[in-house]
Amino acid sequence: MIVQNGSGFRIESPITMANVSKLIAESEVLFNHGEVVVDFGGVTEVDSSAVSLMLNWLREGSKRGRQFRFTNLPENLKSLAAVYGVLDIVTHS
Repeated sequence: MIVQNGSGFRIESPITMANVSKLIAESEVLFNHGEVVVDFGGVTEVDSSAVSLMLNWLREGSKRGRQFRFTNLPENLKSLAAVYGVLDIVTHS
């Protein structure tokens, strides 16, 4: 679930194959803001779909003139991003 947290957004759910489609649908609201800060502090579980979701947001944000910044990435998500060779992209977005 994506909830607005002040001027940013917080994910409060797992990001797995089981629910990533729902998160993609919910994330349309993110693109209504200039700079988007997404807090991953409430993420309880991840798999490779979390990395895909982040890359999708960065790609769509770029197309729409939006900048994304991700905060409080769980260590296991950082590890997955490193395995896929995109850690710098998702941590320095």
